[in-house]
Amino acid sequence: MTPAETTASVRAMRNRLLASTLFLAALSPFTAVMAQTADPAVLTPERVFANPSLAGPVARGVSLSPDGELVAFLRSREDDVDVLDLWAAPTGEGEPFKLIDAQALVPDAGELSEAEKARRERMRISQRGVVEYSWDQQGRYILAPLEGDIFLAEREGGAVRRLTETEADEIDAKVSPRGNFVSFVRDQDLVVLDLNGNRETAVTTDGEGLITWATAEFIAQEEMNRDTGYWWSPDERYIALQRTDESTVDVIPRLDITGGGARVIEQRYPRAGRPNAVLELFVHDRESGRRAQVDLGENRDIYLARVDWSADGRTLYVQRQSRDQKTLDLLSVDPATGASRVILTRTSDAWVPLTDDFKPLDDGRFIWSSEETGWRHLYLYERDGTLIRPITHGPWPVKSLNGVNQQTGEVFFTASFGYAERPEGVTGGHSACPLPGGQVVMCDVQGERPTIQRLWRASLNELRQATPVTSDGGWWSASMNKTGTAFVGNYSDLDTPPQSGLYRADGTFVRWIEENRLDEDHPFWPYAARRQTPTFGTLDSHGEMLVWQMTTPPGFDPSKQYPVVMQVYGGPSGGGVRQSWQGATSQLLTEAGYIVFRLDNRGEGDRSAAFKQALYLRMGQPEIEDQVLAANYLRSLPYVADDRIAMMGWSYGGFMSLMALTEPDMGLASAIAGAPPTEWSLYDTHYTERFMSTPEANAAGYAASDAIPRLPNLTGRLLLMHGMADDNVILENSTRVIDALQASSIPFELMLYPGQRHGVRGNERQLQQWRTYLDFLDRTIGSRAPAARD
Repeated sequence: MTPAETTASVRAMRNRLLASTLFLAALSPFTAVMAQTADPAVLTPERVFANPSLAGPVARGVSLSPDGELVAFLRSREDDVDVLDLWAAPTGEGEPFKLIDAQALVPDAGELSEAEKARRERMRISQRGVVEYSWDQQGRYILAPLEGDIFLAEREGGAVRRLTETEADEIDAKVSPRGNFVSFVRDQDLVVLDLNGNRETAVTTDGEGLITWATAEFIAQEEMNRDTGYWWSPDERYIALQRTDESTVDVIPRLDITGGGARVIEQRYPRAGRPNAVLELFVHDRESGRRAQVDLGENRDIYLARVDWSADGRTLYVQRQSRDQKTLDLLSVDPATGASRVILTRTSDAWVPLTDDFKPLDDGRFIWSSEETGWRHLYLYERDGTLIRPITHGPWPVKSLNGVNQQTGEVFFTASFGYAERPEGVTGGHSACPLPGGQVVMCDVQGERPTIQRLWRASLNELRQATPVTSDGGWWSASMNKTGTAFVGNYSDLDTPPQSGLYRADGTFVRWIEENRLDEDHPFWPYAARRQTPTFGTLDSHGEMLVWQMTTPPGFDPSKQYPVVMQVYGGPSGGGVRQSWQGATSQLLTEAGYIVFRLDNRGEGDRSAAFKQALYLRMGQPEIEDQVLAANYLRSLPYVADDRIAMMGWSYGGFMSLMALTEPDMGLASAIAGAPPTEWSLYDTHYTERFMSTPEANAAGYAASDAIPRLPNLTGRLLLMHGMADDNVILENSTRVIDALQASSIPFELMLYPGQRHGVRGNERQLQQWRTYLDFLDRTIGSRAPAARD
């Protein structure tokens, strides 16, 4: 095929996809699915956003019973991908079975309360049905909140009983450690249900208005990865619980616009530089009924970051973070009196990150992580906070602490690094690995490999090199049982859809939970032949390695030129460039004839402290500088159409798209900005101040990151999108851009979503969203773009 014929073929394919999109826009979802293009190998938006899911049978929320003999997981229904059921499977012989059928138990799901809607939004839960569950520590019960009420499944026999049936929602339900009680929050108070007598006891009774008990406040849920506000002691005697007073928080009126009208929500939203809610921590003694207040210090303007109990229940550990987030104290608390003392302190010139790496051990010692060496690593401490030794070390970061086998002294964690090959005859390490206090040891670590992730094993008893548990290549995550003898491994790579299996602690495969094999029976199989494998590479920015990935269209011909869609997030996150299974929406773009490119810029990804802190006090500057570097790299490639490069992103990615479209050095032809934060002083305290300090202390940084003054510099066409009930990046972020563009007579395109919060939910609306994406891209950089017609 000649280059001209190839060009004609790609444009024809792009036009066929667009024609299908525009024609099907007038059809019902069912008719749209049945009226897909005649060529079944071409993936269309109509098939991507239909049932069953193209991802296949993916297990979610997988966890092992405490004894490791049963696996529980959530699975989407085949007839409705947005409803989850609870499944279980024995770790030995036997097939998986449905433990809780959501629609059978609650066939007519009602409307959730505003508090529960907000909580699920914070937890990024978009499905209905069984969306979360928990074990008791004995492994006898599984507790599952379902549509506002609570159900308890007994492991023996599988009987399911309904514990509550009230008009109010019972939220954040838990089984107590020994399985004698169920606790939950109802109407802003904590309630304990005795499973033996089915008798409820109100632990608190004054929760109302602006006072809430046992519930994580907005900031903790949204930004601190803490979604609970109470904690049982292992012996069930004590319950630590927080009290939240929101009277100090500013009321920010927010329009909640739906298809049926609008209402004003008087939302308590703590904006950067403004007051937070006031938090107190108490310990309730279930035996005496007394409540002791925990001494959190004289300064009330702090964050309650983490709360953990020692294994014997004698000590309550509290992580207290300063308002500027440069100090993180570990408090040791006497639960009987609430008296506390600081036993460890972490400090940083930028911010101290919060993790879930704190692990109390049975002998009183504990594990905790630190970035003192510039990399996140695990350390072993005595009960009083005295450092015993490092557990991990090297020029790479620990991603998460996954489990501990206290009998064998093994510590399991995930990380992205590799070992260098030793030259012949060399027996010792040949890389310098720093330790706390300036000590340096020699090791064989090659360094970071950010695009892959594995489960590793280190020693609790001596400092030595970590050894891999899972195979190399691809992306692994793991959930271990309490004893550290087995784990559920979740894996995918470029050729393997997400699959879940049960493994022994040494990595030996035991059985599949969801194999999700890509074969003739897989829903994605008809489209697999046109799936394009990404290529990966790196760029250098100020001595830092940036990783990128690129996917070309089917039938790619390097002798012709293609438009490029740069997908971006760009903000502090786990990074998006991975050697893992690529989502179906990326294939929609390649089928439409676009090269799809993604770069993880500085500030994005679980990397070194220096890499993450590059954006400190200047969000939107180093990230855009790195994206300019990427755009220039793309333009150096002979098969890239220089004048047909677009960017698309949501949330921080929407901010990046706006900033990039107003950066002359990027030279974008168009950009799609979804739910963009456009002025950081409108965003919340914990997130914004972590990276930008306060508007008063960093006025120049806030001004430089404001999108409004940059709008006259637009280099191409803008599509702005936002949910009209967004309670995270509130709609004001977009309306100020709309107003400024209209006041300057600058044309742009707008798509608003009534009733949608910080994301577009449901197949029908997501289908419309992607039809809009493809139409806009085709008109600005695709076959109908002026550059393509010339």
